[in-house]
Amino acid sequence: MPLNPKQTHFILETLGHAPNKKLGQNFLIDGNIVRKSIELAEITPGDSVLEIGPGLGTLSEALLAEGAELYAVEKDPILAQYLEEHYAENVQRFHLLNADCIQAPLGQLDASDSNTTFKVVANLPYAVATPWLDSVLSERLPQRMVLMLQKEAADRYNAKAQSKNFGAISIFLQSAYTVHSTHSVSASCFHPKPKVDSSLIRLDLKERPILYTKEIKVFIRQIFTQRRKQIIALCKKHRDPPIKAWIDSLMAAGYEKTVRAEAIQLPAWQQLGYTNSDAHKHSK
Repeated sequence: MPLNPKQTHFILETLGHAPNKKLGQNFLIDGNIVRKSIELAEITPGDSVLEIGPGLGTLSEALLAEGAELYAVEKDPILAQYLEEHYAENVQRFHLLNADCIQAPLGQLDASDSNTTFKVVANLPYAVATPWLDSVLSERLPQRMVLMLQKEAADRYNAKAQSKNFGAISIFLQSAYTVHSTHSVSASCFHPKPKVDSSLIRLDLKERPILYTKEIKVFIRQIFTQRRKQIIALCKKHRDPPIKAWIDSLMAAGYEKTVRAEAIQLPAWQQLGYTNSDAHKHSK
């Protein structure tokens, strides 16, 4: 590996399996992108690494070759069986869970030592990228993530206030991670070719990550569903003291009463979050 289109097609045909559009199955076939992913992740022997949607194992093989202890989550039962058979000799370092990554965002890492730091390297199925990341931000936090994403999603994750792409997921991610957009990836790097371009991004855990409770996440998402409305009007129904105090702090910071959600800078949103000196253990 990496597999080229012909090899990928042959293996899928042998398995009697067509790429599943609902699962976002676009298999990575470009060796340069695989190498770039490994380089950005800075994998060293013994690193615990989580991979979501390993597919036919293109990234998996490269990660194992670097000496990683690999935890993979694959929803497709046919591909999961193929991976189990293909990596049978690596069973001590390849831990595969056949499951939905939204239901099991950390795979078998959940059962490993909770003090273990880990990284994520994944060609994320586009349909699950944002909900999976949202789940991870309520779990143990990876030290670093190198993710292949739809370019549109990557733009949202790295968006700044005042831009049309800035939203709830921008706030949640950037409060915990420094987001680096590193590499544009052509549709020709996948089989079958997706109809959109992709981006390879790296996220590094901040020294003091800020997280948000489920209730505050719901509040922020609701605000951004009506992003063009004035924040004061949207918050009138919220009588919770933390929300009222937050609105007061916005006014004290010089924001106008007519301010809209997309114009509020990240530090102001972070006043709704919490910090934890051992955030990777904190589950909320």
